[in-house]
Amino acid sequence: MDEIQLRRRLDSAPAQGFTVTLAWEALVLIDSRQDLGPGPDGHRFLVPILGGRFTAGPALPGFSGEIMPSGADRQALRPDGSKTLRAIYEMRVDDGTVIGIDNSVITDGDGPTRYAVSRISLTAPAGPWAILNRRFFLGSLHAPQPRDGAVIVRGWMVGMGDG
Repeated sequence: MDEIQLRRRLDSAPAQGFTVTLAWEALVLIDSRQDLGPGPDGHRFLVPILGGRFTAGPALPGFSGEIMPSGADRQALRPDGSKTLRAIYEMRVDDGTVIGIDNSVITDGDGPTRYAVSRISLTAPAGPWAILNRRFFLGSLHAPQPRDGAVIVRGWMVGMGDG
């Protein structure tokens, strides 16, 4: 395929932009970080998840409830100073539906300019929240001030389109 044919093919399917809309905000209560020692990807830590609450954003009206006291955040402090986190836990929607959360985060830096972005996978049963199984979610992670045993997690639903 020459460059002209390639350009024609690309022009026949114009690139779509992405939309990102807030799906939920959560205050997640956490216990003290436990030191698990060194591992092949860096120094390891475990942070138990104690509970919390989440509230709906514009992308998912009605998606509010509790963070269940389950799961933990597994962390690795990498040799380059960045950190990887994988939090696995459950959220119970006010209608009783339990949603599984698998949140893979990378952080870099500290303070107000800290980079903390994630890919969140949700697992929902058949019913009103099954759409969560078929959507892509990004996340952001913030430490509220003062740091009092909680983190703020925001889930953003990614859509396709120009606006």
